[in-house]
Amino acid sequence: MDGALELERLGLNHGAAGNLSLREGAAVLVTPSGVPARELAPEAIARMTLADDSGAYEGPLPPSSEWRFHLDIYRARPDVGAVVHMHSTYATTLATLRREIPAVHYMIAAFGGPTVPCVGYAAYGTAELSGLVVEGLRNRDGVLLANHGAIVTGPDMRKALWRAVELEALARVYYLGALAGAPVILPDDEIWRTVERFKTYGPRQ
Repeated sequence: MDGALELERLGLNHGAAGNLSLREGAAVLVTPSGVPARELAPEAIARMTLADDSGAYEGPLPPSSEWRFHLDIYRARPDVGAVVHMHSTYATTLATLRREIPAVHYMIAAFGGPTVPCVGYAAYGTAELSGLVVEGLRNRDGVLLANHGAIVTGPDMRKALWRAVELEALARVYYLGALAGAPVILPDDEIWRTVERFKTYGPRQ
């Protein structure tokens, strides 16, 4: 709930757009479908079991229609404890262009490599989209969804929200740089060195 409000405060989501989830042992807590962040209450969060792929949930409201990729990310990535899906302006703009974000700034290392990839398009809430997302996040902590938005992950919600902010900032810098000319892209070896340094970088408890 607090994470959804923070995304709205930062302008990374609005109204009922986007969704968040948290791992809770063998279960996942997913924000409900169609509820604006300001109207969310803790008891409205849907609880889903990782072992169950039927869409079954506990709670008064159904989970986000994107529940499938949330569960599949946790299954594929034991290191992930939180997932944030957003429709932020610059990340979504690049997604409509179907462009990955290159290493225009060293902060790209926060996502695990020299690019933030853009996966192909598939209808929201489908197994096809979930498969594209899981593959895109196989060795990254952020991905753009063609003609849709973006997803970031983290070991906890605090770091996932930090990555959400950094992803939108990178998207904005790349977009504006491309308008001004041809941004200089940092070499891969420099980014891989920075990835190693970033293992202890970012917000701490």
